Amino acid sequence: MPVAAPPVVMSLAASDPTCGAGLQADLLTLAAHGCHPLTVVTALTVQDTVGVEALLPLDADWVTAQARNLLEDMPVAAFKLGLLGSVETIAVVAEVLSDYPDTPVVFDPVLASGRGDVFADEDAIAALIELILPLTDILTPNSLEARRLAQELGAETSDLAECARRLIEAGCQHVLVTGTHEPGARVVNTLYGSHGPLRRDAWERLPGSYHGSGCTLASAIAANLAWGLSVQEAVRAAQEYTWHSLAAGFRPGMGQYLPNRLWGEGFRPGVMARGGDHAFG
Repeated sequence: MPVAAPPVVMSLAASDPTCGAGLQADLLTLAAHGCHPLTVVTALTVQDTVGVEALLPLDADWVTAQARNLLEDMPVAAFKLGLLGSVETIAVVAEVLSDYPDTPVVFDPVLASGRGDVFADEDAIAALIELILPLTDILTPNSLEARRLAQELGAETSDLAECARRLIEAGCQHVLVTGTHEPGARVVNTLYGSHGPLRRDAWERLPGSYHGSGCTLASAIAANLAWGLSVQEAVRAAQEYTWHSLAAGFRPGMGQYLPNRLWGEGFRPGVMARGGDHAFG
């Protein structure tokens, strides 16, 4: 008997051989949510859990060929974007996305690694703002990324609400600013829309440093959108899933902890494992 196909989500991101972040993190997260992942490689990396040693952006024609071939074959319910690698790749990804205006786009603007390895120069950041933000349904920067993007828009401010306002003015529909890098016993993540904050979620801070938490959160949001959840529902459920992934994390190497995306047997998308306030570490 034919089995109904699960929602298909396309991730366009760099490969991370640790499987802590990047395409591999997206694949694990999407599969844990019952989605079928499609992976478009934008760059190759040499890295371990300590940091990134080398980054090789793929030729932009290869990136667009991967995406176009898949999109002609399968219907995609959501896009998740990560590290795009070069200005040329940013341009071709924008062309692809513009052909699918009704498909939600979740963009995790990876500008640097947790160690501080820089992935996007000023030209790339300008291209992301000009070409990708107007196509983005949910942007998921941490506070450092939000301030850096807003700075490119002319806002020299530490106020995250003002940063979000500028980013929404630049074209994205929603901005989820995560507060991992802000001080405090709790991490506060705030979802902004065109009229200001839509929801704030406070989470008890976990100890340790995690590799790929942003990828996990963004791809979980994309998965929940693909299953038909509203933006606010998808954001809340994705935070719950991500917190549990971090809480169940492990340290297989000499660097950061890795999230355990398969933390719950029988995990169902959109269903919180348990209530209460928790936090990203």
